[in-house]
Amino acid sequence: MNAAIAYQPMVRGITFMLKWNILAAVREGIGLISNFTVRKARPEDVDSMIKLLRLLFSIEEDFCVDETKQRRGLEMLLPEDTNRCLLVAEHNQQVIGMCSAQLVISTAEGGWKALVEDVVIAENYRGCGLGRQLLTELEKWAASQGAKRLDLFADRHNAGGLLFYDKMKWQHTNLIVLQKKL
Repeated sequence: MNAAIAYQPMVRGITFMLKWNILAAVREGIGLISNFTVRKARPEDVDSMIKLLRLLFSIEEDFCVDETKQRRGLEMLLPEDTNRCLLVAEHNQQVIGMCSAQLVISTAEGGWKALVEDVVIAENYRGCGLGRQLLTELEKWAASQGAKRLDLFADRHNAGGLLFYDKMKWQHTNLIVLQKKL
């Protein structure tokens, strides 16, 4: 895989523009991906990201699709801030993947950690390296912000996702997630 990475400095944070030249077969007859971009999400990406979240939430038992809530959450993540990052993968000017992270303080680490969420790739583009590149760039962003660790929540029944995270060297922990609605 041949990659050219260009970082453009901003007032706060980093703008990611990656061009990846790939020749990877895509299921269901779409053909080959010859190039895709991983970049910071923009307001005009929200509708496409909502479609991706609908796909993700369809396999996660703890969440329901509610376009109004998802739109509000995405719009809260969009403004440039050093404590959050929302990335998309784009092919032929179409958003085909996304992931996000937010920084919180970890007393165990004595510093920042990043909570990774909403890692999703459109079904026809899975297995082409998009998820790997999105998470790699998210890791770089988190490290540049001083994060000591990444935490990722995954649905225990998402076998494909869990296998992907295993391949990416994510470690299983003994912790569980508890939730209480307010």
